[in-house]
Amino acid sequence: MKKIFLLIILLSSFAFTQEITESENKLTGILYTDSRITLEEFTEPSLPVFIPRQANKKSPFLAGVLSLIIPGAGEIYTGEYLKAAVFIALEAGLVTAGLIYDKKGDDKTSEFQNYADQYWDVVKYADWIVDNTQQEIDIDKNTQGLLPWERVNWQQLNNAERNANSILGEGFSHTLPPHGDQQYFEMIGKYRQYSPGWNDFKTENNGSTWNVTTPKMLYYAGERGKANDYYNTASAFVIGIYINHFLSVLDGVWSAINYNDNLAVNMRVQGQQFADHYEYIPTVNLKYSF
Repeated sequence: MKKIFLLIILLSSFAFTQEITESENKLTGILYTDSRITLEEFTEPSLPVFIPRQANKKSPFLAGVLSLIIPGAGEIYTGEYLKAAVFIALEAGLVTAGLIYDKKGDDKTSEFQNYADQYWDVVKYADWIVDNTQQEIDIDKNTQGLLPWERVNWQQLNNAERNANSILGEGFSHTLPPHGDQQYFEMIGKYRQYSPGWNDFKTENNGSTWNVTTPKMLYYAGERGKANDYYNTASAFVIGIYINHFLSVLDGVWSAINYNDNLAVNMRVQGQQFADHYEYIPTVNLKYSF
């Protein structure tokens, strides 16, 4: 068996050597003649197949996510730098304006709350209710160092307010929340029921008439309105921020899709015939449509 195998190898080697020798024997050593012989014996291989490839494709999903996080980031990712600058500038402007007006609202809120603490007195208001409805409200006027809202029994005050409606008539129907509550500062400037607590309310002139608006109450209401206007403006800028994010997401996705539609990249291995040999050369064809 080993002898047969060895014989096959020897015969194959002899045939291969014979083929090379025959090929070499055809060459004459003359460059012009040998070139013609080589070209006549050359058989061109079958044409290579195109290998389509997509290079540098942009992900619409990623572009959308980037723009959702930071407007304009998706546009940078897809190479739309001008639109990216617009979205980024809008974001910066909206955020800055929103913060400015929110700060204005905070400052104005502090102003009108300080104004209320200075010119509206719950003790004065409670005294007026006691005098005009003959109800009892415990008011500590003797202890030193107490603030006005710390001197009044708030539960008794609210009970007296509820009962006052039947005595003073319709409209006197609100109960005052504790000091510091947002509703506290809103109600004392909104409802005339609380006008007796303002220090420019003259009991000797008005008597039991409570349904009036004093100048300081009117001014206070205007200051509260300004604070609310500032906050509303800040909220409008926040809505603008959401809209800017949404539009940037849509544009980022569209830009990625448009980028991929305009970009075509093909790769192939192309054959090249030289004087004495045939060689394969990788080539890349890039096409971008504007």
